[in-house]
Amino acid sequence: MTIATMFVRHTVSDFGKWKSVYDGLEPWRKKMGTTAASVHRDASDPNSITVLHQFKNLDAAMAFAHSEELKSAMAKGGVSRHPEIWFTEDVEHTPH
Repeated sequence: MTIATMFVRHTVSDFGKWKSVYDGLEPWRKKMGTTAASVHRDASDPNSITVLHQFKNLDAAMAFAHSEELKSAMAKGGVSRHPEIWFTEDVEHTPH
């Protein structure tokens, strides 16, 4: 089984507002097939966010990325620039 990871990098107008919207979508993210997620802030710009979502396969990741729900959530959360989205097929995970 190949795990797929979707990375999203975007700028938000207010991190607190964005995080509230993001947290409220946890049930939907699980329903869409996310198996793991993490949120990262740029050390020099707290409104520059990178989000990682893992899926069982690339098809699930692509469906999530192209969903109207995600586009709507980004607008509601105050994403202020077009997001940069890319996908990987995971090759290796190590505990260190």
